[in-house]
Amino acid sequence: MWSYEPPLRAMRFVIDEVLDAPADWPRLPAHADFDADTAAAVIAEAGKFVSEVIAPINGAADLEGCKWTPDGKVTTPAGYRDAWRAYVDAGWPALACDADLGGQGLPLLLNAVLNEMLAAGNHGWTMYPGLLHGAYECIKAHASPALRERWLPGIVSGETLATMCLTEPQAGSDLGQVRTRAEPQADGSLRISGNKIFISGGEHDLTDNIVHLVLCRLPDAPAGSKGLSLALVPKLLDDGSRNALRCDGIEKKMGIKGSATCVMAFEGATGWLIGEPGRGLNAMFVMMNSARLHVAMQGLGHLEAATQNALRYVHERTQGKARPAPANGLAASMTVAPQRGGAAGDPIALHAPVRRILSRLQALAEGQRVLAYATAQWLDRAEQHPDAAEREKALGHVELMTPLLKAMLTENGFLGASDALQLWGGYGYVHEYGIEQTLRDSRIAMIYEGTNEIQALDLVQRKLLGDEGRRLGALLDEFAAEAAACRAASEACDRDALGTPVLREFATALEDAIVAFRAGAEELAQVARDDPGWPAAVAGDVLKAFGLVALAWGWARSARAAARHPGDAWYAQRIVIAGHGRDWLLPELRLRLELVRPCGRELPWLVKA
Repeated sequence: MWSYEPPLRAMRFVIDEVLDAPADWPRLPAHADFDADTAAAVIAEAGKFVSEVIAPINGAADLEGCKWTPDGKVTTPAGYRDAWRAYVDAGWPALACDADLGGQGLPLLLNAVLNEMLAAGNHGWTMYPGLLHGAYECIKAHASPALRERWLPGIVSGETLATMCLTEPQAGSDLGQVRTRAEPQADGSLRISGNKIFISGGEHDLTDNIVHLVLCRLPDAPAGSKGLSLALVPKLLDDGSRNALRCDGIEKKMGIKGSATCVMAFEGATGWLIGEPGRGLNAMFVMMNSARLHVAMQGLGHLEAATQNALRYVHERTQGKARPAPANGLAASMTVAPQRGGAAGDPIALHAPVRRILSRLQALAEGQRVLAYATAQWLDRAEQHPDAAEREKALGHVELMTPLLKAMLTENGFLGASDALQLWGGYGYVHEYGIEQTLRDSRIAMIYEGTNEIQALDLVQRKLLGDEGRRLGALLDEFAAEAAACRAASEACDRDALGTPVLREFATALEDAIVAFRAGAEELAQVARDDPGWPAAVAGDVLKAFGLVALAWGWARSARAAARHPGDAWYAQRIVIAGHGRDWLLPELRLRLELVRPCGRELPWLVKA
């Protein structure tokens, strides 16, 4: 009853036409020989792998879960090991790794597409390779040549998996409270002792070895986050013996039951320093930022899977009588227009509340895909562009978009799954129909890799206010350029199939959103000088407002690309979906910006009952 079909055409539309990525690759030396046909072939193979290997084991693995035994061993659900072997044999872990390190050297944009598919097909399984690329980036950037030579080949190939060991029982998001100790040894190694919790893939049966990247504290290190260092601690040492670490249990969780979330004990385990002493967070942030973008793709994947399954169901489910559809308008432009039923009733796809819900989910999924892929494209530019100014500008865009995408896409993944479940009615509440698992699985993405509240604080305090609006101004200028492009294109392509001046409307809506957000950000900066606590109180509203402006840009870009194909029903539907976002979702921007203004409001203090 539940299936996932990778939306290959929609993905290629964003890559090839909305973002024009194939024209960008020749400007990046590492990708100069990469082209649209090769990208299409890679995406098609990824879609085939996910739909044939990963997605079919999703539901059964949710029921089976992982098994832990008192000797510290963890067994993953049936099919997981075979799927991992197939994943490694196909070379997917090496997709975006440097060619001179054994990787395929493909753009990070392609890795983002792969991650969306994997999360949509099987979130629990995807947790095991989910941190692999971040570990690769961290070790490549900060480890000694000896550690890079020893560990990167296995990580690139997928023969060795990796974890990120941050959290401790007394230290959740406040990493300055970490107590795990690192004692230097005469041979240059460290002895790591401490306990970590919520460690995804801390123990499993997919690979023989696991590399743990562990936040720890050297002797005489200062208190707080400035005293943290980072160590590489393998499960198995080079002589094949087991290191002094073990899994003391796995969590019984609300979702992603196929992922082993482990309690880890390090009891004098052998490890090696990554980076400089006391600069552990600096090294770890490479992995954390990679993980946050990966988690954002989980949110997008959940939303896509929920939307396409709900869309199929509402065309099949008949109930009640709907008002007749007009001969012209939205119904006439639908790619698959539902037919009115007989005595059993009409497809519920014809009912206005159902149309409202699914149109919202479609607009979010398609708009967010543009934002996620654009951020991956900027990340490629930040790493590969030969011009330093272009690298700096692209990096600024990525720094702003990372907390936004992590928070917005995961929230919409969960809330979208909840809205979609409503369309099944009572059937949605039972396991056989699949959506209840998606709802449970998607909830964790709002919590880990920094809760969404932390992402909002990061966006507002460090990214928007921290540099006096420099990065924000540059990104809003990029958004404004799209509004100008839409307005210019409206002269050549003025009306869509519905007879509306579509591109001009997108241009105006985006221009107005940019002006409003600029004014709101400037006012917030002024208020923060007198009331430094106010930005924290409204950070979530600022993030949502910023997300709506970014979505307005994504919808405008999609509409302009689709408008180049007049008379094509599939492209017309892209304009309809983007137009729904513009007309029904974007108006929320006014509310969010109004909440950002102080206007005498105060947050109450919470008192125990």
